[in-house]
Amino acid sequence: MSRLRANMLLLITAVIWGSAFVAQQTSMEAIGPYYFTAIRFLLGALVVLPLGLREFSKRKHSDELSLSKRDWIGMVLCGVFLFIASITQQVGIAQTSVTNAGFLTGLYVPLVPFMLLVFWRKLPHWSIWPSAFGCLVGTYYLSGGNFSSFNSGDFWMMISAIFWALQIITVGFVVRASNAPLMLATVQFFCCSVFAMTGALGLETFSLQDVMAAGFEIFYAGALSIGVAFTLQAVAQRYTGQADAAIIMSGEVLFAALAGALILGERLTMEGYMGALIMFMSILSVEVLPLLRKK
Repeated sequence: MSRLRANMLLLITAVIWGSAFVAQQTSMEAIGPYYFTAIRFLLGALVVLPLGLREFSKRKHSDELSLSKRDWIGMVLCGVFLFIASITQQVGIAQTSVTNAGFLTGLYVPLVPFMLLVFWRKLPHWSIWPSAFGCLVGTYYLSGGNFSSFNSGDFWMMISAIFWALQIITVGFVVRASNAPLMLATVQFFCCSVFAMTGALGLETFSLQDVMAAGFEIFYAGALSIGVAFTLQAVAQRYTGQADAAIIMSGEVLFAALAGALILGERLTMEGYMGALIMFMSILSVEVLPLLRKK
C-alpha cells in the first residue's frame, strides 16, 4: 500500500471518529460510560474478528514467523491504553460539548512527537515546540480566556488525549513488529471491552432497556467508529509514521465541530472560535512544516 492510500484511510478514520462524538454524547442520556464502552468495543471486536482470524490462519500456514510473546504483550498494552483513553473520554464527553471534546482530544497530536522524544529519544521536528505552545494558547481561548471556566469534563478530555497519544505510538511500534494489524485490532478491542465490563459490573447497574435506548449510538460508535475506523488505523499505520497518522487523524476535531453544529446546534463564543482556529493551525503545522522543508 502506498503512503498516499494509507493517509486516505486515516482521513476516512478521522471523519468517522469526528461524527462519533455526537453518538458518544447523546448515548449518555440512556446508559453509563462503562457499559457503553464495553458494549461498543465488544461489537467492534466482533466486526473485525473474522478478519483477524483469517490473518492468523494465513500466518499459521505461511512461512511468516509466529507471533512472539512480546507481540502479544504489545497488543494487550494497546488495549490497556485504548481502554483508559476511551473511558476518560466517555466520562468527559457527558460533561462538555462535542466541539470542546473534539478539539481537546486533538491535543494528542503534539503529544505524540513530544512523547517519542521523551521516552524513545526520537528527536522531533523543531515545529513541535511552537505547535505545542500554540495548542496551549488555543486551549486557553477555547475556555473563553479563563481556565476556571473549564468544567471537569474538559479536564477529563485532556487526560484522555495523553492516553490516545500513547495508544497511537504503541500501535505504530506493535503493528510494525508483528505485521498483524487485524489481529492487533481484534485483541485490543476485546481487551478494552473486558476492562470496561469489569468496571461496569462494579460501578454501574445493567439495564437491557438502557442498552436498547442507546442502541443506535452503540451501533454507530461500535461497528463504525471501532470496528471500521480503528481497523483502518491499524492497517494504515503499517505504511505511515506515528506523527503523520496523528496529524491526519486530528482532522476529527473539525468533523466533530461540524457534527456538533449540524446535529446538536452547538456554537462557540468568539474567543472559542479563535482558540479552535489556533489549535487547529498548531496541530496542522506539526506535519505541514516538515513536509514543506522536504519539498
